[in-house]
This record gives sequence, structure tokens and C-alpha cells, in this order.
Amino acid sequence: MKTLFTNARLIDPEAQSESLGWLLVENGLIAATGQGDAPQADETVDCKGQCLAPGIVDIGVKVGEPGERHKESYASAGRAAAAGGVTTIAIRPDTSPAIDTPEALEFVKRRANEDSCVNVLPIAALTKGREGREMTEIGFLLDAGAVGFSDCDAVVPNTKVFQRALTYAKSLGALVIAHPQEPTLSAGACVTSGKFATLRGLPAVSPMAERMGLDRDIALLEMTGARYHADQITTARALPALERAKNNGLDITAGTSVHHITLNALDVADYRTFFKLKPPLRSEDDRLATIAALADGTIDIISSMHTPQDEESKRLPYEEAASGAVALETLLPASLRLVHAEQLTLAQLFRALSLNPAKRLGLASGRLCKGAPADLVVFDPDKPFVLDRSTLKSKSKNTPFDGQRLQGKVVQTFVNGEKVFG
Repeated sequence: MKTLFTNARLIDPEAQSESLGWLLVENGLIAATGQGDAPQADETVDCKGQCLAPGIVDIGVKVGEPGERHKESYASAGRAAAAGGVTTIAIRPDTSPAIDTPEALEFVKRRANEDSCVNVLPIAALTKGREGREMTEIGFLLDAGAVGFSDCDAVVPNTKVFQRALTYAKSLGALVIAHPQEPTLSAGACVTSGKFATLRGLPAVSPMAERMGLDRDIALLEMTGARYHADQITTARALPALERAKNNGLDITAGTSVHHITLNALDVADYRTFFKLKPPLRSEDDRLATIAALADGTIDIISSMHTPQDEESKRLPYEEAASGAVALETLLPASLRLVHAEQLTLAQLFRALSLNPAKRLGLASGRLCKGAPADLVVFDPDKPFVLDRSTLKSKSKNTPFDGQRLQGKVVQTFVNGEKVFG
């Protein structure tokens, strides 16, 4: 079976290029790309001059199975991902109970294979119950299919435990995904410190907590030589340390969330809990510094950090409300704000959305080269719309972009050459 995509604006993050041309898919793989005369195919998809890019690889998606299926299931997360141009989701282990045993991992893999229309890769917990006391069976979990190990936002407070886990992960070549934050300083905080936080009377955390957490982790990386990914770097204070670690040859990459590059602390306004995130939204200076770090490659990856919460947990006073926002469907249109503001090119954006996360997880996707999986998204980067959260395919509707004007619509999504949306 051959499928030809014609009249496409090819976005190639590997070559950092944009060009008008065609792309041929054969047996679920990209067979060729080119310009001018196109080969024959069994089926033709006319992209009508719209963008054709590698499907998004999203690291750090929370699905509510097991334990919180009413917030998000694999079926609803798969539909939301497909509608957002996301073809692979790496799922977080902060479920109830945590994904900390091979049996729990097998359960989520089975559920995902049965119900999700996109690729699902499980991340396992680094310590048992994500409690930071005893590390999980990393070797067995790797054999069961874990692509990384993380305690998510539960920072391992005991440095010796974390060092042992990094040493063991290094011996097995496992990727550790950490949340850089000094846990004592950040405990109980729900906004970033500053004049706005003081005016609102909300408990705040200094941006230095992120820097201090990252400094500790980098020191342990120097000790252990482990493979490490910082899930969210959101402050200017943390960037010099990250840059030095990369220049020193440590195996370190960093991500940020779509919310931290498109929103700032003032968006909390009059205690709007849909804007309560972890880490909290930062100052405008931090937002701009994070975008600049994405442009120059200091920060590698943009993730949705998709965290579904039900209405009951969000309709509470700001301090008591649950943290997090859904973002599988808003990841691409919100990120395109940076392209329209000329802060990133489309090729740079898809380097952060597709190529770099695929490379970090050791996947062949995220590219438009011959032999890569035909995980593709067709989108119109200029189509405006006003987001209505009730139309989201996620079970939970806790998005900070409700009612906002966004620009950029996914038209079709393909996984292994098969259409899953559009």
C-alpha cells in the first residue's frame, strides 16, 4: 500500500528546512520525499499547501489509568492526542497506584494497546510508590518496556537514594527524568514569588528553588554519568547551570511545558485555578528567557505536561485547587504563537516537539527521512479559532486557553501511515 502526500509544505526538523513538495508512504514507513514530479501511489492525500510535519512526540502525559479513569482514559487521551497532532505519548507514572512494578507496567501497556489510537510508551516510577525511599526494580521494568524512570513532581529528597538510583540507571543505560526543584523551598507554594504573589496573598516559591534543584542533580550527574532529562526548565536562573552541564559533556537534556512559554504569572489574575500549574507560572522575563533557550537549543523539548483534573478539584480556593492543565489538543496551536511572533521557525518548533523527544527516547520517529515511521501531522498554521473547552476530546476540560484566540489547526493525523484523525 502506497500513499502519496502532495502539495505539502514539508517541515523537516532534522534538516531545519521548509519546502514545497511531496512525501511517499509505503507499508507504514516514509519511502521518499521530493519536489517536482511525484511517483505513482495507491492513494493520494492533497495537503493543499498546508504543512506536513513529523507527528509530535509528547514526553510527560498523565493518563488516569489506573485509579483516576474518570479524569482521563487511554481511549480519550488517544483521541485528544490524535486531534492535537500528537502521534506518540510517553506516559507518566504518577497514577494511583504508581507504575512501579512490571505488573503495573504490563497493565498500562495492555490498556494502551487495546484503547489508544496513538503510540503509547510507559515511563516507570524511579522509587517505590514515588516516595523517594527505595528504588524500583529498574532492570525488570526496562525489560517490561519502560522508556524512562521518573517520580514526576515528587522530588527525591534524599540525595543518597537519588545518587544510588542514578548509578544503577547508568549501569543499565536507563533514562532518568527528574523535576528540578528544591522540595523544602517549594513545599506548599502555588505561585512564583514577586510583587504579584504578595498582592494576592498567595504562598510563593522563588525561581531559585528550580536552580538549586538542578544544581544538585547536575552534581550527581557528574558523579554517576547517568542519562538525565529535566522535565521542565522554566526560569532564567536555571539556564546558565544547564548550559554549563551541556558544555561539560554530561548526558543531559531539558524540556519545558507549552504553558510556561505562552503564559506568565499575571495570567493567574483573580485566582483563576485553571492557571495553577506545577511549577507555577513564571515572570514574563523568565518566559522570554525560556523561549530564547529553546531557539538556541539549550532547552531541547516542548511537552504538554498534560495533567487532567476534574471540575471538583479545580473549583476550589486557589491554594487548595489541584495543579495542572490538559494540553494534548492545545500543544501545537499554543506553541505556534512563538512562530507567529517570529521567536521560532516552524523547523525549530518541530525540532523541540518531534525530533528531540524522539531522539531522547531512542525512537526512529520525529523525522521526514526515508525509513522513518509514517507518523505525520497535516496542519494549517494560520487558521484562527477561539477555543471552547467543551469541545475538547479529553475527559477533563481544565485548560487555561478556554475562550482564547489561537492560530493553527490540525487537519489530519497519521500513525504508521494510518489516519487516526481528520
